[in-house]
Amino acid sequence: MIIIDEMYCKGCGICIHFCPKKLLKASEEVNSRGYYAPYIVNGVECSNCQQCVLYCPDFAIFIVEDEEGGDG
Repeated sequence: MIIIDEMYCKGCGICIHFCPKKLLKASEEVNSRGYYAPYIVNGVECSNCQQCVLYCPDFAIFIVEDEEGGDG
């Protein structure tokens, strides 16, 4: 599961650019800090590559693995 902490996100779009499956899109609404934070299009398709986590300069995105260990 992809988690985006909008309190830290500055809307740079790096996570959007580096997601190999293009699961992130820029929001059309600004967050509380005035930035266009990304949102998850289809988190079920996430392969847990963690490219979004690695490239986020603000540590605003992270991945939580499914507790059951199954798909989805």
